[in-house]
Amino acid sequence: MQVLMKKNKRNGRGISYKVRVAEVNRIYDEHRRSGLSNVEIWRRYIYPKFFISERTFYNILNASAVIDTEKVQREMEQWLPFTD
Repeated sequence: MQVLMKKNKRNGRGISYKVRVAEVNRIYDEHRRSGLSNVEIWRRYIYPKFFISERTFYNILNASAVIDTEKVQREMEQWLPFTD
């Protein structure tokens, strides 16, 4: 049990977090072009689906710059083989 916990801490965030980051960013990018403010995008589209605070929303937007998208895509394909 100790070995697994240390391994997970070394690897950082889990795949579910990365999937959530990717989905929030996809929704944000989709509606950003329409001229809505970040607060409106969070209020209309993000909060009803994910129930996250506005601060968490901004943290997720910042996290996307840190996460390697190619690596995330490979992990998503491995763990979620039926996603499009």
